[in-house]
Amino acid sequence: MSPVPTSPNTSARSAGTEVFLAFGANKGDREAFCRFALDELKNGRFSIQKVSPLYETDPVDCEEGVPPFLNGVLQGVWKGSAEELLDLCQSIERQAGRPEKHSSRQSRELDLDIILFGQEIIRSERLTVPHPRASRRAFVLVPMNDLAPGARFPGLGKTVSELLRELPDPGSIKLYSANSRI
Repeated sequence: MSPVPTSPNTSARSAGTEVFLAFGANKGDREAFCRFALDELKNGRFSIQKVSPLYETDPVDCEEGVPPFLNGVLQGVWKGSAEELLDLCQSIERQAGRPEKHSSRQSRELDLDIILFGQEIIRSERLTVPHPRASRRAFVLVPMNDLAPGARFPGLGKTVSELLRELPDPGSIKLYSANSRI
């Protein structure tokens, strides 16, 4: 009996895809919501390899009066599809209290975004990867630079450190505390 052939995508997926996720919170106990996200990702079979320090940032493109965010980025491996990871992230957001229908301009208990999914470029009704605004956001690039300054954004051909240097105005972003790793 001959072995069943597998496509490169199938064998690569069985080993997992390197993924970068951004996470943030600006309501309630922000640190606790960030820890909750990491715990639930692990429970959902996301293999976390590295987690950036937390940064406190002013809200970007939000309603007036929205409090500061705690933001971070994690690097890990996912063995499913990007859409399955999106489902997990949205489920975790809802468990944290975020309404299913929400404005990106409002405060939120938890926000999880897929920044990079390997070197894939995904454009679907539900998902855009690389995240469409990540390459212009210091609150994503600064913590991501802590983990993987040489990671490349597909389609742009630039590394995280190159994109960070090109930011015209990084806005207000500061290390949250000396013990800011969660």
